[in-house]
Amino acid sequence: MNNEQKSKFIEKYSKLMLDHGMIENELFLKYEVKRGLRDISGKGVLVGLTEISEIISYVIEDGDLVPCEGKLYYRGINIEKLVDGFLKEKRFGFEEACYLLLFGHLPNKAEFAEFTEMLEEHTVLPENFVRDTIMSAPSKDMMNSLSKGVLTLYAFDDNADDISIQNVLRQSINLIAQFPLLAVYGYQSFAHFHENKSLMIHSPQKGKSIAENILHMLRPDSKYTELEARILDLALVLHAEHGGGNNSTFTNHVVTSSHTDTYSAVVASLASLKGPRHGGANIKVVQMFKDMMEKISDWGSDNEINNYLEKLLSKEGFDKSGLIYGMGHAVYSLSDPRALIFRQFVEQLAKEKGREKEYLLYSKVETLAPEIIGKVRKIYKGVSANIDFYSGFVYSMLDLPSELFTPLFAVARVAGWSAHRLEELVNNGKIIRPAYKSVTKQQSYIPMNERG
Repeated sequence: MNNEQKSKFIEKYSKLMLDHGMIENELFLKYEVKRGLRDISGKGVLVGLTEISEIISYVIEDGDLVPCEGKLYYRGINIEKLVDGFLKEKRFGFEEACYLLLFGHLPNKAEFAEFTEMLEEHTVLPENFVRDTIMSAPSKDMMNSLSKGVLTLYAFDDNADDISIQNVLRQSINLIAQFPLLAVYGYQSFAHFHENKSLMIHSPQKGKSIAENILHMLRPDSKYTELEARILDLALVLHAEHGGGNNSTFTNHVVTSSHTDTYSAVVASLASLKGPRHGGANIKVVQMFKDMMEKISDWGSDNEINNYLEKLLSKEGFDKSGLIYGMGHAVYSLSDPRALIFRQFVEQLAKEKGREKEYLLYSKVETLAPEIIGKVRKIYKGVSANIDFYSGFVYSMLDLPSELFTPLFAVARVAGWSAHRLEELVNNGKIIRPAYKSVTKQQSYIPMNERG
């Protein structure tokens, strides 16, 4: 077959799949299938128990679900209190959050020193790994680059398939320490080979936090301000964990329940996080605002912003998806606590970077979008900005390349994935296998020479 014949073949059978592969919506209702594992009110179907984190988005009053301001707890500790604690003490918080998620309690000074020393000692990749793996056929997608790196690390682990708690904990600590290197070096390799930029590989510095080392390794001059490092650290803390039901963490539970190795389980989560409906959403927010700033002449005009947002919802604007990216969440309604925490520092960073005008536009959209969505769409709960609404803007102000937005999410979330994988193994549950009902009619086999 030549290329034209191959294209016609794919086109023909793609159309066949679209014409005959669609299951009628009535059948989902008939068999009470909870699509997306969510019931009609939007509440998630309970499929497991966890002690790692808790999300509160509603209260029950007289038997009814009543939306409330969102709350997020890491191991029972309110995320707002956790953030307030390390900020008041002028400490970086991501390493502390990792310890808390893995071990279930806040570390004392001795425990924290021991843990950070473990991380620091494992902030290294195998010999020639950068040259032979990361720089070999560098991917144009950093999430795929991360996946390749993680799967290759399997080959350097003499006990890769050992799923004892002791071994998986060792692997988890290694991955938390190594993910920043995989992400940043993957980007540097991409920028060199695909964008003809100078290749820079900076080794991480001892005594620096993970957030500081990311900026050090990424920037040509390794320079950054204290505010930049602290806001990146805050972003890592807020992205580190979000319940067992989010798509990538649930994927980790499902894959871990088969008793596969740690590297495969983490790569499965990376594949989930890559999707624009999950970790890739922050890039979409930045792209949407770039389009908005080009289409709107007066960024302070409520009317112009409203018109733009209405076009988004009617699938006439931007990518014609019908979505206002960064607005709304599968769980939160009135507010996403992570977004509220983040927003406190966005204005400060915008002033430092001379981008106050953009920040004001973001603020206006955050205020106007829920009203527009409420007017145009019939929704069962309130709508508010989620963490993705501001995170992409923050990353752009930190001069982080957009290719690293989702990998940075992974750098943070590998801590949560590790905690959930360990919890799944500790509890030694059954392999996760939900049911799918076949709705196709049985038919007879027809010999080849009798088919039309």
